[in-house]
Amino acid sequence: MIVYGKRVVEYIINRHPDIVKELLIAKKLDKKELNRLKQFKINFIDNKTAQKISRNGNHQGYFAKIDFIPKEWDIVGNKILILDNVTDMGNIGAITRTAYALGIDLLIITGIKELKWPQVIRTSAGAAIDMKIITFQNILDLINILKTKGYTLVGADMGGECKIEAKKTALIMGSEGEGLKKKVKEKLDKILSIEMKNDFDSLNVSVAAGILIDRIANECT
Repeated sequence: MIVYGKRVVEYIINRHPDIVKELLIAKKLDKKELNRLKQFKINFIDNKTAQKISRNGNHQGYFAKIDFIPKEWDIVGNKILILDNVTDMGNIGAITRTAYALGIDLLIITGIKELKWPQVIRTSAGAAIDMKIITFQNILDLINILKTKGYTLVGADMGGECKIEAKKTALIMGSEGEGLKKKVKEKLDKILSIEMKNDFDSLNVSVAAGILIDRIANECT
């Protein structure tokens, strides 16, 4: 697969150089930069080619062909985040970045047909390579599994609590447009909410996830 953008390419070449098959560069590099990248195969491309590969995205002149195969992970860990029917890859990537930074043990993505890994890796600034991520089609089946494993199931919605005291917590975030499904809410042990100080009733799912991840990972005071 190919990912692009200076930040994500830098992350990969610094932390996972072994998966880099080739760098595609659409800008002029000085001798210092060339020397820094000498261990990699480099192919210089023109801007037209770069725009085609990135589909007119903000590539900043840096592309990497990587050999990345997602691993299969078990459902383990004290802090789990579940994204149910969150379909926007940009939001998934942003949430992945936050989840990895704040110490979530496992990210489970439910209700989508396919995870577009190049987009998620790019929008997570590379964190998706290191974050433990699995997909699971049916959220209700997943909830039953988590209950048998002793997790406190927490949902993000209005009218809930500020903090949750539980060793094993699974936080469920609903879709961008509809939030949590009714059948999911009925299975929850707790509701976590974000108090709005002004007359505004919603936050982007990636922003809300960041706030609530911190709540379950570090507890609020």
